[in-house]
Amino acid sequence: MDTLTLQMPNSTQLSDDQFYDLCRANPDLRIERSATGALIFMPPTGGETGNRNSEINADFVIWNRQTQLGKVFDSSTCFKLPNGADRSPDVAWVAKERWEGLLPEQREKFPPLAPDFVLELMSPTDSLEAAQAKMREYMDNGVRLGWLIDRKQRQVEIYRPGYPPEILQTPAALSEESVLPGFVLNLEWFWQE
Repeated sequence: MDTLTLQMPNSTQLSDDQFYDLCRANPDLRIERSATGALIFMPPTGGETGNRNSEINADFVIWNRQTQLGKVFDSSTCFKLPNGADRSPDVAWVAKERWEGLLPEQREKFPPLAPDFVLELMSPTDSLEAAQAKMREYMDNGVRLGWLIDRKQRQVEIYRPGYPPEILQTPAALSEESVLPGFVLNLEWFWQE
């Protein structure tokens, strides 16, 4: 099953509250919204991708519990980016002071900020071009670091604002002290079939 994009005419653009209500009324659907207001319906992942994503997310949660530097989010969290898009990265992290700067009602709905870090884990049916475009959108909206992991190609693309992506072939580990102090994502297990 492929991603489905529904273009919305200008006369039927959803407000932020209407989009939030639409997502809440359809909890079994994974819906994002582009900066132009198009609704993007994404299929659920398969078992291998879902398992690997859970394992990666667990590493972030454990690191964050130990350091208490911010908040970790999974793919069920939608962020309202500055360009108007609503995106749900597979893993996201927001620095503590930025999270605490939000009002309680902003934290409850779709947080109106770009995370400090995002990770996208490609499913076998995902388009590389679409995933790369999403990573560029994250960088253009203030994300400080992004990792795009492509298991099929056995590579990771590292995104930083103002720089072209750095491509690593089958890295054993990933880290970035300036954004994720003390965090190391071990990937040796990840590349095993």
